[in-house]
Amino acid sequence: MASGQRVGYIRVSSGGQNPVRQLDGIKVDRVFTDAVSGKSAARPQLQTMLACVRVGDTVIVHSMDRLARNLDDLRRLVRELTGRGIAVQFASEQLTFTAEDSPMATLLLSVLGAFAEFERALIRERQLEGIALAKARGAYTGRKASLTPSQVKALRARAAAGEAKAGLAREFGISRQTLYSYLSSPATAPS
Repeated sequence: MASGQRVGYIRVSSGGQNPVRQLDGIKVDRVFTDAVSGKSAARPQLQTMLACVRVGDTVIVHSMDRLARNLDDLRRLVRELTGRGIAVQFASEQLTFTAEDSPMATLLLSVLGAFAEFERALIRERQLEGIALAKARGAYTGRKASLTPSQVKALRARAAAGEAKAGLAREFGISRQTLYSYLSSPATAPS
């Protein structure tokens, strides 16, 4: 086993998820945590972790789907790390990959990664089906608007008067993308 640091990587998809649960009870020297969707390519803590780990370290991740966006991403990351002399351990699958892995280990990584990717696709499909059924029943109204009609009116007036959009977004507690949606849409609020 590697004699370097044990480095944990955690990714949660939303603020409601508990990052502590992922590596609970596993001894690590340092942890990097991203709070982003798995489909997002922008994972700053993953990039920082990749830059910090050294030969002999072990990267510990709760499960394959927490490390990678898809099967290609999983294989690329594991190949990159093991090629640099860094072991990759997946706690829930109880698997560790190293530079000395056999062709069977590579096959196992691909098969399990494919199952994880397939499972995520099924979950997304069921979610979309559930939303469609709820819409048909009239029970799904979408996301609650971020601003009230009076706030939207004030936002539009202030933006038209030349106030900085970044400052307006901060003041109203919305993202700049949401701000631009409010400014570009007719009289309806974005959902």
